[in-house]
Order: sequence, then C-alpha cells, then structure tokens
Amino acid sequence: MAKKKKKHFSIIGLFFKIIFVIVLVVLYSYYVEPKMISYKEYEIKGENITDNFKGFKIVQISDIHYGRVYDKKLLKKLVESVNRQEADIVVLTGDLIDKSCKMDSKVSDEIASELSKIDAPIGKYAVSGDNDLKFDEWTNIISGSGFTNLNNSYDTIYKKGYNFMVIAGVSSYKDKLGVNDKLTETVNFLNSFEKDGPIYKILLMHEPDTIDEIENNLFNLILSGHSLHGQVKLITLPLFLPNGARKYYGSHYEVNGSQLYVSNGLGTTDFDFRLFNTPSFNIYKFNK
Repeated sequence: MAKKKKKHFSIIGLFFKIIFVIVLVVLYSYYVEPKMISYKEYEIKGENITDNFKGFKIVQISDIHYGRVYDKKLLKKLVESVNRQEADIVVLTGDLIDKSCKMDSKVSDEIASELSKIDAPIGKYAVSGDNDLKFDEWTNIISGSGFTNLNNSYDTIYKKGYNFMVIAGVSSYKDKLGVNDKLTETVNFLNSFEKDGPIYKILLMHEPDTIDEIENNLFNLILSGHSLHGQVKLITLPLFLPNGARKYYGSHYEVNGSQLYVSNGLGTTDFDFRLFNTPSFNIYKFNK
C-alpha cells in the first residue's frame, strides 16, 4: 500500500513541475524576450563592389510595431543600440506602427523625436508596411525623423568616389498597386545606363513573398521584414506566419539572382509573445 501512495505522489509532483515550467515559459515569452534587442551580422560580397564601398555598412530595422510592446523607452534603447553600430545608412522595412496603436500628435511626435536621433551619415530610408497604411501620420513621422520616404521611388548612394549604388523601395502590397508598377520609375532609371551605371542595386520591401512577382529582377540585394520569423518558434518551427511571408520567412534566400534577407523584426503583432525568436535588427557589411 505504501508503494502505491508513493507512486501516486510522484505523479502529482511531476504534474506540478510541468505546470511550473509552462508558467515560467509563458512569463518569459511575455515579459522578457519581447523586450530584448539583439542583432545579426551578414557579410555581403561581390566582385562589383568597388574599393570605395569596401566596409560599407547598412543597419536594417523592421517591424517595431510601436504601440504594443514598443514604447518611447524601448525605442530609445533601440536607437542607442543602432547608433553603436556606426552604420553608413539605416533602413526601415515597414510596420513602424502597430495597427492597434492609439495614434495622436503626442505619439507621433515622440516616435519622430526618437528616430531622429539615429545617426547615419549617408542616409536613412524607409518603406511602409501593411500596419503603417492605417496611419496618415506615418509620412510625417518618416520625414520628421530625417528618413527618406522610399515608397515606390529610388535614391543614389555615393561614398568617397564616383561609383554609386542605387537603393529603391516599394510600399506594402496591401495598397493594391502591383509591385512592377511601383518599380517603373526605378527600372526606367536603371535601364537608362549603357555603361557607368550603379555598381550595386538594393531594394527595400515589407513583404518578402512579393519578390516572386517582380519581372526582370535587377536587384542584387533585397531587404524585407513582415514575417517576424513566426514570432513564436518550437525549436526551429515558426508557428505564426502572416500572409505575404508564407514562402520566404527565414533569414536568407537566393531568389532569381538576388540575395533576399528577411529581418525577424523587433516588435510583436496580434499578441505580445515571442519565444525562441529574440527580437533583432540586421547588419550588412560589404566586402570585395
């Protein structure tokens, strides 16, 4: 009889241990991991990268979803972390604001104020995400913080020489305009060169799956976000993938000659949990 009672208590003890571990994991995934900030580094190599662009550095931030986990305090922490990387340019690939954000002039001003403190001597560029489309204030926040609105447009990048890169951008696919129509201005510019054109071509877009819709892809490097890499992972299995990031949701792919990098994002959406998927920004360092 004593042996049966001991076995009974051991089962109860195991049950409470399992419950305790589950509670710890839930608390960690809600209170700790979503507020962490890390970064991932990638080396970009190419024979067409000239000496003046050797060591050129891009920092990509994405999917902040301000108004959920991200507030002024956490955004300030992110800006400080980004500035420590001493990037040449900083790019924002959408979903700066979360769709649930209670936007007013105070919130708009505090976002712009913090983002304006990002240091990038050559330039700061942004495209909109699907959540950003809800807010007319997005445009003012971007311009007010010193970012160039690259939606469906392009810019040229120079660094210590006459060789130059082109950086282009497209807005979220949810604005209903086709990606090839959005790229018309950029493609016309790129096709205008018979020689001495850009040595490297970069595209910013929010939803990575959009890459399959691009006709005659001319870009060497494409940077996107949106997927949050599933937000919650069971080991390596992403659990929550949004439309627009069902095919390309991991860190890196080679697609039709382009190097596609997908940020796993900094914030949360729909629910404020992240697990085994630490929020991060990406660093790209160019080399020959």
